[in-house]
Amino acid sequence: MLDILLSSTSQGLLWSLLAIGVFLTYRILDIADLTTEGSFPLGGAVAAVILAKDPTTWPAPFQSLFDIHYMIAPIFALIIAFIAGMLAGLVSGLLHTKLKIPALLAGIITMTGLYSINSRIMGAPNISLIGTDSIFSHAQSLGLTKINSAIIVGAIIVLLVITLLVLFFKTEIGLATRATGDNIDMSEANGIKTDNMKIIGYMLSNGCIALAGALLVQNNNFADLNSGIGTIVIGLASIIIAEVLFKNKTLGLRLLTIVIGAILYRFILACVLELRVDPADLKLFSAIILVICLSSPLIQKKLGFSKLGKRKGGAN
Repeated sequence: MLDILLSSTSQGLLWSLLAIGVFLTYRILDIADLTTEGSFPLGGAVAAVILAKDPTTWPAPFQSLFDIHYMIAPIFALIIAFIAGMLAGLVSGLLHTKLKIPALLAGIITMTGLYSINSRIMGAPNISLIGTDSIFSHAQSLGLTKINSAIIVGAIIVLLVITLLVLFFKTEIGLATRATGDNIDMSEANGIKTDNMKIIGYMLSNGCIALAGALLVQNNNFADLNSGIGTIVIGLASIIIAEVLFKNKTLGLRLLTIVIGAILYRFILACVLELRVDPADLKLFSAIILVICLSSPLIQKKLGFSKLGKRKGGAN
């Protein structure tokens, strides 16, 4: 059980960046964005290509950077993956705000286009990174196990991202972004350029999602073109689990609870696998878990009303 818990924690921390990215559009902007399923493998594809490429073939300025420290390449891969995700979010944002395409369709369009772009970037359905340096292999060189290195590195990066997001949403632009999601009509009445705020939200969201993809590629030592299938369900399940267990929290605490939700979600899936369930059925169980999480508030409410009704009936 301890091994399952540690494994779930390590995977949950890495996947929590995906959930945080989904949270930014789903809760902050109140937009259902399916770009997730394209930007996640995009981050992985960019990171894999950078790590698999021989550093001596890079332009001279980058070669000098890699010569300074051998950890530059894995960190550089994460940064470029984040930027690539932001560009994907920019496309969805422009389609939605400037061309007035509904948010759901804009995400589907971008996701569809990203499949071909990811295929071009990778040049193959998958890329193996076995034997290449990664941010986790460097942590393991310090004497850490694979799981412990994922937990420590994942926790550092997640805390850094959460801190930066909290600081951003306390700025004028950040507050305007939150206001746009809360009440777009009132925001426009107060002179906020809501289209720009939506674009910023899209970019931050997909940047975090692509960063998650890059981290998981480095941890798993391979990139898969189809890794984005079902990722929106993973993100939503983590968010809903967090909201069911932890209610009425400040933004910073909400982001932390999403991390806990992602860990619990991975723990539930790990327990399901321990029951010798066919891995091919894992997506089905993911969908079932999401349905249970989404319906639990309604079930609790109905149970509460039924109990109240029984008490009133008894009193009469």
